[in-house]
Amino acid sequence: MASKADLKIALVGNPNSGKSTLFNLLTGLKQKTGNFPGVTVDKKSGSFKLPDGRIAELTDLPGTYSIYPKTLDEQIVQEVLLNQEHPQHPDALIVVADATNLKRNLLLFTQIRDLNIPCVLVLNMMDLAERKKLKFDLRSLSIDLGVKIVATNSHSGLGVETLKNILTQELRVPKKPFYPVRSLAEDTIDKIKSSFDIAEDYRAYQYAQQNVKLNFLSEEQRKQIEQIKSDTGFYDVPTQSQEVLGRYTLISETVDRNIKTNDVKELSLSQKADKIITHKFFGYAIFAAILLLIFQAIFAWSEWPMTFIEEIMAGFSSLVSEALPEGVVRDLLTDGIIAGLAGVVVFIPQIALLFGFISLLEESGYMSRAVFLMDRVMRAFGLNGKSVVPLVSGMACAIPAIMATRSIDSWKDRIITIFVTPFMSCSARLPVYTLLIALVVPEQEVLGFLNLQGLVLTALYLLGIIAAVLSAWVMKFILKTKQRGYFIMELPTYKVPQWKNVLLTIYEKSTTFVFEAGKVIVAISIILWVLASYGPGEDFDNAEQIVRSEMPSGTEEEIENAISAYELEHSYAGVFGKFIEPAIRPLGYDWKIGIALITSFAAREVFVGTISTIYSIGADEEDELTIKEKLSKEVDPRTGEKMYTPALGFSLMVFYAFAMQCMSTLAVVYRETKGWKWPLLQTIYMSAVAYLAAFVTYNIFS
Repeated sequence: MASKADLKIALVGNPNSGKSTLFNLLTGLKQKTGNFPGVTVDKKSGSFKLPDGRIAELTDLPGTYSIYPKTLDEQIVQEVLLNQEHPQHPDALIVVADATNLKRNLLLFTQIRDLNIPCVLVLNMMDLAERKKLKFDLRSLSIDLGVKIVATNSHSGLGVETLKNILTQELRVPKKPFYPVRSLAEDTIDKIKSSFDIAEDYRAYQYAQQNVKLNFLSEEQRKQIEQIKSDTGFYDVPTQSQEVLGRYTLISETVDRNIKTNDVKELSLSQKADKIITHKFFGYAIFAAILLLIFQAIFAWSEWPMTFIEEIMAGFSSLVSEALPEGVVRDLLTDGIIAGLAGVVVFIPQIALLFGFISLLEESGYMSRAVFLMDRVMRAFGLNGKSVVPLVSGMACAIPAIMATRSIDSWKDRIITIFVTPFMSCSARLPVYTLLIALVVPEQEVLGFLNLQGLVLTALYLLGIIAAVLSAWVMKFILKTKQRGYFIMELPTYKVPQWKNVLLTIYEKSTTFVFEAGKVIVAISIILWVLASYGPGEDFDNAEQIVRSEMPSGTEEEIENAISAYELEHSYAGVFGKFIEPAIRPLGYDWKIGIALITSFAAREVFVGTISTIYSIGADEEDELTIKEKLSKEVDPRTGEKMYTPALGFSLMVFYAFAMQCMSTLAVVYRETKGWKWPLLQTIYMSAVAYLAAFVTYNIFS
């Protein structure tokens, strides 16, 4: 991405209008994700080159239906557009509208147009509009709206080059507003324009309407506006209603004048499909089948690339070991850093598949149906229908899922959703599940076509769902409020998934997983290596002498392995693990697992990296066994039997299904709830549930 863009452009439009697809078409891989200044709202930005050689920086603003915000995401759009000093305030706007539903989509456009921000109107989904036999007079529509219009089809890329060419030209601002808002509050508008040095009637009108919500205004400025409103007799709600109704009247007249339809009253393909997909019985069966397919595919399709990555990492570790002289640096690289990272990168295929499937569901339009369908179930457990969006998103990552709760209007429903969302098995748990399932669940078919390991993975995800909804049901009786929540959701038309978007999502999410998790894992791996390679007292320093005196008749290989085990047990890591071992022994865990449990509080996936590091400490130079093979050979010193039994494996799976082990999630909960009360209660509750469930599971399978 260029260090400095020549042109700042913002992309704005209604949800499900194809805005994100157009963003991907324009920017490709030249994009990044961050946060808007001062808030936890995602900001997606990218760059692309215009035909005249200039570099344009493109910001994808959150989807919104109007300039009147109901959620924090929508408020960001308002701030960026109304605050001319905002860092993301654009030089020009691309307003994306769904060509099949123009009357609704044009409300936002007309509001933006009257702010006098140079813009171009993109009519997207023209292929669907043609199927509906809609005929557009684009030249006449362009004249009526006073802006240049580009017809696009995001799937084929139609119109993208035309859009780029238009952006090289000067985008003129219409002299006449689309809607004469001045007629609603002339005195108020004039006084605000004069007091705040504002040129546009509609911008001054928005200052009057939303002075309380405009964070860039000072308290003194808000009071000043309130005084002006009082002096001029301005009333927010009735005036806003009059404005919106007036705009819709003009929009309807404009659309009817420029768009013709055959008015054939027949069900669309999407409507016909919805009769089955949202059916009160078949809908749930289809949803369950899709989830089962996803989890089966995660195991079946990822097997060979995971094996390939394991072999690559083992070979790389061996290569580094041979290339470097014996010493601390070599041990740190091979036994610490490489061993830790190997336990994460091996799961890239499964992470990529998970995010790929989620992206396909979103791209096709099915995800909205799943949310609508599950609303019927969620309400029985005290959750708002909008809660389903964060819960489903939580299967990918709890952090954006919790941030997505901002769309829930009810305080009670939002708090409950935030509280229970971490129960949903996120992608960070997937490496833990996969490792343990591979250890204790045989790879065999059930009913001739189902994979047993895939079924266990499905069961773990269902376990998280059950824990979430039951916890929500309990909380609805604890939290009291008179406020009611409502579920309103638009069902987009079904679309063939845009494979470029799917691949971009897989790339973005997988790289984020590796690099973000990798930072934590490298740091923890180094600390762990140090703690496991050094220890207090004479027991550690004299490990070789002690072991050789205790094993005078042992082979050299046996003695070397015993020395490594003795050193690890008496290292700083071993001492700490021994300290917490009494608390976790009832669950079947030893001090080595205890170390992994503690480190994984930074991030769940760190468990695998920690285990990889612990079992690589002191390993033979020629030993290229994978972590799975090493764990399968681990012996419980107390019993002399296999350590990783089905009882232990299932106990660990259940523990990780319920435990709150992610510092980033806690940080987001703190930011979203504005305090430590809910994150602390969440941690205590989930840890207690995890411990009790793991204890019961271990004793059932023992």
